[in-house]
Amino acid sequence: MKWLLLIAMVVIGLVLMMTLIGLMLPKAHRATRMARLKQKPEAVFAAITGPQDWRPGITVTELPADGGPRRWREQFGHESITYEEAASDPPRLYRSRITDKNLPFSGTWTWEIAATAEGCTCRITEDGEVSNPIFRFMSQCVLGHTKSIDAYLNALGKKFGEPVKIEG
Repeated sequence: MKWLLLIAMVVIGLVLMMTLIGLMLPKAHRATRMARLKQKPEAVFAAITGPQDWRPGITVTELPADGGPRRWREQFGHESITYEEAASDPPRLYRSRITDKNLPFSGTWTWEIAATAEGCTCRITEDGEVSNPIFRFMSQCVLGHTKSIDAYLNALGKKFGEPVKIEG
């Protein structure tokens, strides 16, 4: 019985510590990463805004726009996030925004695509806000804010059959 009490106290202590650290971290963050691709900007823009069957573990469902911007839902496992198009300037810029209000985070992703002599660069910038202090601690101290961006850029490279070197 003493072991169970000790384990419970350790777990409660860890949750309290994560909450206190999370409360001291800023809610808002900006994370940005870039990859160079041997593709034309138009091809990369089409991949970003087109069918997402090249992204492993993600199912994308287009939703009715209802007279507003393009909307879609990304399903991964038992979780899903709904997005809407916030800006589009083909083939150089695309921005999406999370529209779900019940998540512990919110924000936008901005893709900036620039032509180069060898193809193009694709920079993704996440402007996010994490309201839940425990999730804030986990996203900043354990997972890192660039994990999703890195996975996206790596999948984009695989779609085109080329390795990508991700730069800050």
